[in-house]
Amino acid sequence: MKKFGRLALLLGLAAIFVYTLYFLYQKSEVEPIRYTTAQAFKTDIVKKTLATGSIKPREEVDIKPQVSGIIQEMYVEAGDLVKQGDLMAKVKVIPNMVSLNNAENRLEIATLNFNNAKLDYERNKKLHEDQVISVSTFQQFELTYKNALAELKAAQDNLDIVKEGSSKNMKSQSLTLIKSTVTGMVLDVPIKEGNQVIESNNFNDGTTVATVANMGDMIFEGLIDESEVGKIKEGMTLQITIGAIENEKFGATLEYISPKGIEENGAIQFQVRAKMQLSDDFFVRAGYSANADIVLDKRDSVLAIPEGLLQFDEGKPYVEIEVADQRYNKQPVKLGLSDGINVEVLEGIKAEDKIKVWNQAGL
Repeated sequence: MKKFGRLALLLGLAAIFVYTLYFLYQKSEVEPIRYTTAQAFKTDIVKKTLATGSIKPREEVDIKPQVSGIIQEMYVEAGDLVKQGDLMAKVKVIPNMVSLNNAENRLEIATLNFNNAKLDYERNKKLHEDQVISVSTFQQFELTYKNALAELKAAQDNLDIVKEGSSKNMKSQSLTLIKSTVTGMVLDVPIKEGNQVIESNNFNDGTTVATVANMGDMIFEGLIDESEVGKIKEGMTLQITIGAIENEKFGATLEYISPKGIEENGAIQFQVRAKMQLSDDFFVRAGYSANADIVLDKRDSVLAIPEGLLQFDEGKPYVEIEVADQRYNKQPVKLGLSDGINVEVLEGIKAEDKIKVWNQAGL
């Protein structure tokens, strides 16, 4: 009985061992790969390169005061539309002491000269009326009198301008009134009432009171890599994508390529500029970040396949065409334009051919 039990135990262990070997063998067997297929299709192939940059007005004009002083009143704010000549701000003049002293001295001297010339003129006028002196002699005194009168008025006007920013006979043209020099939209007003401003001169750019630009003439300014700049030329079409305006593309025309590169983040970049084609449906703000797709070449409605279907033999492209279930023949193809995802097929396959997807992950 004991002998029978031992025999049964041994047979059981042997059966388990055999089953284990069979199970491991089954697991080690590689299942045959079944390839899927794809077909060519009609599509547009667009080859393009990318430039990154921003949207800005073609011209931004800084409005500056003609005299130094304190901003007394501000009449505009960012976003306002202004026309050329519109009043934007008013300056209260704080006279420069040297200029004020010189103006006062000039007026004092002009007053003395005028009073003296007036006495001579009136005295010689009576002598001329009495025919004591000739006409030519009298004309000299008359000319001196008129010159002295003109200088007196000029000196008074100069003093008024130094003190008030305008003279009594030119109020509408007062230097204290800051007016827009262009028509457009106010983009920025960097100062407030009470801020001090400085006039523009040979030694100072002056204080910017406001920035005005024509928002109807916008451009894209961006940078393109040196490896791509040789492929583009002026007049090419761009498609502008603005980050702040989703699902919308704007047309543009390339009008400038910089002849000199600049270093950006360790790479050489070239500046490009393109004229925007705006839409009335969107307000494009200055400073929006944007990307520009520059169309290098394009094919409309051509037969194409994904590049992942291609294989290469000594640099020559081919695909594998299904001739029976999981049986494929090698078929050389002639390729055209590629956009990096799909490639145009000029010769070698037809739309109904089933092409082996040899690289599922790559496709």
